[in-house]
Amino acid sequence: MHRSKLELYEEILQTLAKKPLILDSIAYTCNMDCRLLNQRLSFLVKNGLVQEENFKNKTRYALTKRGTAISKTLAITKRLEKLQHDAPLLNDSLQALPAIFNKSENKTTNTKQNQNC
Repeated sequence: MHRSKLELYEEILQTLAKKPLILDSIAYTCNMDCRLLNQRLSFLVKNGLVQEENFKNKTRYALTKRGTAISKTLAITKRLEKLQHDAPLLNDSLQALPAIFNKSENKTTNTKQNQNC
């Protein structure tokens, strides 16, 4: 399945949220071609979400404060969307609970009445 630019940016930000990485490591983690990744990283650097650092003669990429904030916001949004999708299922399950409890209460009441006889 083809991923949109937004999905690629989101995946890069999530990957870098864990720790700063070099280009090859990001490409491997995100399953992305290095040339395409370079383009996406350039955009993120240009917009102040990612910064380049020199580390042992290699360029390492890390999130800026702004990038971290956006990464967290995207993660929260994803969780909320999942909850919104799962809410109707939970609601249906919760509506079935009173019927289950009523059946077990009736059995308990009948058992007590039989013991009293």
